[in-house]
Amino acid sequence: MLALVVAGTRPEVIKLSPVMRAFEDSEINYIFVATGQHYSFRLFQKFIEELKFPEPDYNLDIGSGSQAYQTARAIEGLEKIISQAGPDVIVAQGDTNAVLSVALASSKLNIPFAHIEAGLRSFDTTMPEEVNRVVADHLADILFVPTERSGLNLLHEGISREKIFITGNTVVDATLQNIELAENKAEVDIPPRYFLLTLHRAENVDSERRIRNILEALEELDEEIIFPVHPRTVQRIESFNLAENLHNIKQIKPLGYLDFLFVLKNARAVFTDSGGVQEEALTLGVPCITLRTSTERPETLEAGVNFLAGVDREGILKAADKALSGISFNSKNPLGDGQAGKRIVETLLKLEAEGRLDIKKPERKIGEERRRFMRVGSELKGKKISKSKLEIQRVIQSGRELFPSENLILEQDMLIEIIERKFY
Repeated sequence: MLALVVAGTRPEVIKLSPVMRAFEDSEINYIFVATGQHYSFRLFQKFIEELKFPEPDYNLDIGSGSQAYQTARAIEGLEKIISQAGPDVIVAQGDTNAVLSVALASSKLNIPFAHIEAGLRSFDTTMPEEVNRVVADHLADILFVPTERSGLNLLHEGISREKIFITGNTVVDATLQNIELAENKAEVDIPPRYFLLTLHRAENVDSERRIRNILEALEELDEEIIFPVHPRTVQRIESFNLAENLHNIKQIKPLGYLDFLFVLKNARAVFTDSGGVQEEALTLGVPCITLRTSTERPETLEAGVNFLAGVDREGILKAADKALSGISFNSKNPLGDGQAGKRIVETLLKLEAEGRLDIKKPERKIGEERRRFMRVGSELKGKKISKSKLEIQRVIQSGRELFPSENLILEQDMLIEIIERKFY
């Protein structure tokens, strides 16, 4: 097997690193492509060195730009690389323009696309990332979902159960693999007590009202706040004349990955609009206050570690009060056990052995597809879904929907949705 692994941003490289390590452990060849969507070359070089990671085989060096610019340039560059390399599978993670570009390029060239962290939904289509997620998932041939809920999201959108594999989230692997290294090698000084702040989403930093509300609310907490500032956010703070009002909030340059993990691990709490930081905070047991009105990671809320604050003063202060009054953290991380990368590679090898990485033109055309619900009776009771001889898409038991994995055993009176097809 030859895999093509594509990353657009540093967080994507972090989440793909356990998969690439698992490829190496299994002696599977892969080509590493960086699209260069956000980061500066200097920051990226430092990041690669920190993780002792190989240099990308290709760097498209796209840089910042409009959504259309980034996507178009990435598709153009990826098409050339894919055509030359002829990979058996293309792997990408997340919801950036790089992932959208991979999905479009691979589907046009009929190369299987494996989407890691599939099925996340904020149900807010004003977010560019939500559009990228939905399009990428519907073009993907293999969908690695972090949780049962994300798998159910895909089923509700009509995506076939046979394409979906629950693996856990690779962010747990990466965090657990690197936290000890971070604590030993961190090069940043921290005060005895502090909060951490990250803020980068366009809907927050490009709106003067929003960013002003957020920063003014955080100033009221009357405690030092470490704020590694994205260059774009610095520009907005200056253009909106907000810097002179920041006293408790201490702006510092962007941190390397290991330094950031160290600062996060030791913070009293983190305020963030980042999806990845929500996951890292959960894995490290750090209270997280999410500066957004929605999240595609509801499991972090249910775990009792993440609190959705919105972007207005009252909501932020209320969420902060809840988070700081003590968290009731469930010791079992709903995002996984740190073995997601290994499961992903094992699944790809299994699919290759079964011939399911070969994209072929359908031999028969579907004339009609019908879906219907039925109750499990005595003839199906006790059978695994894989042995039922039915295409089962959904399973409901006592009002609760279950993910219909191959090994799920059907029980009396379960409600199941089956797909029946007629062919030409």
